[in-house]
Amino acid sequence: MRCGSIDDDDVQLPRGGCHALVEGGHGTADGLRGVQDAALRHPRARGGAQVGERGGVVGQQRDAGDVQGVEHLVDDVPSPVAGRSHHHLRHGEHARGQVVREHDVVPLLAAYGRDVAGAVQIYDPDRPGESGSPHANPLGDGGVGRLLRGVRAQPLGNAPVTGKSSLAGVQEKVVVARLDGARHQVHDGYPSTHIIKLTPPEHPTLIFDEEYGTRIACLLGLTDRPAWPADFDGVPGLVIERYDRSDGGRIHQEGFNQVLGARGDQKYQAIGGQVSLRRIAQVFAARGDGAGLGRLLDQLTVAVAVGNLDWHAKNVSLLHPLDGPAELAPAYDVVALRHQPNDGAMALAVNGRYAHASLTVDDIAAEARSWGVRDAGTRVLDLLERVRAVAAEEEPDERAHPVVAGQIRGFVANLLGGRPAG
Repeated sequence: MRCGSIDDDDVQLPRGGCHALVEGGHGTADGLRGVQDAALRHPRARGGAQVGERGGVVGQQRDAGDVQGVEHLVDDVPSPVAGRSHHHLRHGEHARGQVVREHDVVPLLAAYGRDVAGAVQIYDPDRPGESGSPHANPLGDGGVGRLLRGVRAQPLGNAPVTGKSSLAGVQEKVVVARLDGARHQVHDGYPSTHIIKLTPPEHPTLIFDEEYGTRIACLLGLTDRPAWPADFDGVPGLVIERYDRSDGGRIHQEGFNQVLGARGDQKYQAIGGQVSLRRIAQVFAARGDGAGLGRLLDQLTVAVAVGNLDWHAKNVSLLHPLDGPAELAPAYDVVALRHQPNDGAMALAVNGRYAHASLTVDDIAAEARSWGVRDAGTRVLDLLERVRAVAAEEEPDERAHPVVAGQIRGFVANLLGGRPAG
């Protein structure tokens, strides 16, 4: 079973808009309007996605002068300062020879916007030294191992000068392209196809816990993109196939932080109340997408079943395929977290409740009914029975946390027994 986003006609920015963005460095209205206009005029990505044409209207309308529409692309854009994200860049430090300020999103995108989440590419074709020839070079396990060991000096495995990838997320990782069965380092915007996550020293079981959660989601049909542990010249990593890539190209996508006009840590409902499951569901309900609402309920049910506390608005996304309407992206970052030191709270409230231990089937069903889902209770119970069967059959990697499988089985037994998850 395969458990386990289009090579684009690059969305080149108009010269005036691009220069306003790159040289001005402050996300001016004219510059950002240039980004939006370029995407609207150029919606096709070769072989596949709609770029911008639907994404800007699915959720909340955004002011063209606000950088929040592109902020999601650079949450952890590489910094020339080892091990630091763009949030830590200070005035006087350089990205590709440009002086940038801490929150100058657009100059950072100009430097690292050629391979981002989704199908958009952002760059200035007239910029000196800007390559028009994306390419990749083979790595082998030893080469991947070197990238993983050097990830603090070269975040995401970006090569000096030609590395132009950025990707959201706080966990250290590299991006690679799998070509002809071999892993390659990407240069000058070549589309990466896989992410390889490192084991955080403070949480040595995390990637193996994630593999187990992703495997459960995959066997339940919530994703068709596999994740598997692998060793690269003595460095363990979790290899994850990107859901915003297909046949070596790109599919456009939006995280729901972007769709709902939220920023940064507002991905957690308790921070500002900008996002919620009901607001996410309204995007599908407004489009008459009952199938999308059902899949959203399935992702919620599995998040509660495995104790995935970090199922926040950046871990729920929309895909924008060229040949159909926007749709809920496959489940990703499915990680059991209750055994980790935390407050035990869900990132998104379920029927008004955050405490995972207190959640019941009735809470999940009531939440879904508030979206307009019919027979929500039956759907939740049916899926939990399937979770129980899969969790009973599947064992985690031996390097996963020793309690993770037992905890998941216990949560599911409690929920099916009419009790709180516990």
